[in-house]
Amino acid sequence: MEVKIEESWKKVLQKEFNEKYFEDLIAFVKSEYQKSTVYPSAKFIFNAFDLTPFDKVKVVILGQDPYHGPNQANGLAFSVNDNIPTPPSLVNIYKEIESDLGVKTKNKNGNLENWAKQGVLMLNATLTVKAAQAGSHQNKGWEKFTDAVVKILSEQKENLVFILWGSYAQKKGSIIDENKHLVIRSVHPSPLSAYAGFFGSKPFSQTNSYLIFTGKEPIEW
Repeated sequence: MEVKIEESWKKVLQKEFNEKYFEDLIAFVKSEYQKSTVYPSAKFIFNAFDLTPFDKVKVVILGQDPYHGPNQANGLAFSVNDNIPTPPSLVNIYKEIESDLGVKTKNKNGNLENWAKQGVLMLNATLTVKAAQAGSHQNKGWEKFTDAVVKILSEQKENLVFILWGSYAQKKGSIIDENKHLVIRSVHPSPLSAYAGFFGSKPFSQTNSYLIFTGKEPIEW
């Protein structure tokens, strides 16, 4: 089965693409796009991989579900398309950047492509969702696929930073080898929990210090 995805990812994920569960998943997703409105648009399903090739990954931020409102989702966790209001969790992420680093984000809006191009893989656990129905494509196979992505990154790369916000991401990241990677954990940046430990957690300075320590370029957040 041919999957349109950036070449270096295609190589490391080929085994997954040949698995029965993935074929079933793609059949399900195709039928959903045909009969209802699904986000993100089909060309952006693998956008996180296309913008951040396997050999360029330095940081991994795990999310859960794509946004399910019109024109919001663009295939990157926490990110939205241009000309869409910045979602509340991302507003809080920007606040923490300013407090942590003493600078405002370079991003003009809620589109985080700029981070992706610097090596930040923003990976949702499920890569598609039905319009206005949060979680509608959960337990169809996406989670198994993205678990495999996390496992491959942990096993085949060294000195990555994994940022796990909230209990869902932390559970998904439990397979990461912490002897060879930095894992940063805190509560989720959502307005419901941000004041319970996200604000003041300093994930961005921790990330950049580790990248510099391991001989990599820091991220311009």
